[in-house]
Amino acid sequence: MQDEVNEKTVSLCINGGKISARILKNAMAKALAKMEQEKRKGQQKAAEKGQEKDTAVYHGKQSMEKLMKQNCQLSNIEVTNGNIKSFEKCARKYCIDFSLKKDTSVSPPRYFVFFKAKDVDVMTAAFKEYSGKQLTKSKKPSIRKKLSLAKERMAKHREREKTKQKERGPEH
Repeated sequence: MQDEVNEKTVSLCINGGKISARILKNAMAKALAKMEQEKRKGQQKAAEKGQEKDTAVYHGKQSMEKLMKQNCQLSNIEVTNGNIKSFEKCARKYCIDFSLKKDTSVSPPRYFVFFKAKDVDVMTAAFKEYSGKQLTKSKKPSIRKKLSLAKERMAKHREREKTKQKERGPEH
């Protein structure tokens, strides 16, 4: 059975009127050269794929595994607010590579933002912008409150107009 595994069959087709031993020898040499060339190309592609996987660099939000594979020291910041989407916008703006982790062992859950230690200065700038936006949002009254105040003003204004018309009386 070992002999059957070691043996390989090669099929070679040659079109010609008279085939001499020299023509057959040249055809076999070309076929072997072609097979060697294809073998080298396959090895090169496999090597390139292996390098691409190792050198692939991800940007923006990513998993902890991808962030740790970049062989950088990591730092983290705790985010207690559940509104992570607005932070992601700031992080994208500053081109930060980060990973979010949710700690469910504590209630309410805490969120940790892991990022590369070399990006600390950029991260603090993004975090300041994020916290500034959150503060301005909390200070602004909501649109619903503004609408309810506007409705109350309009109701008072209508009441005044009705009382003014009643005081004047019907004029003929």
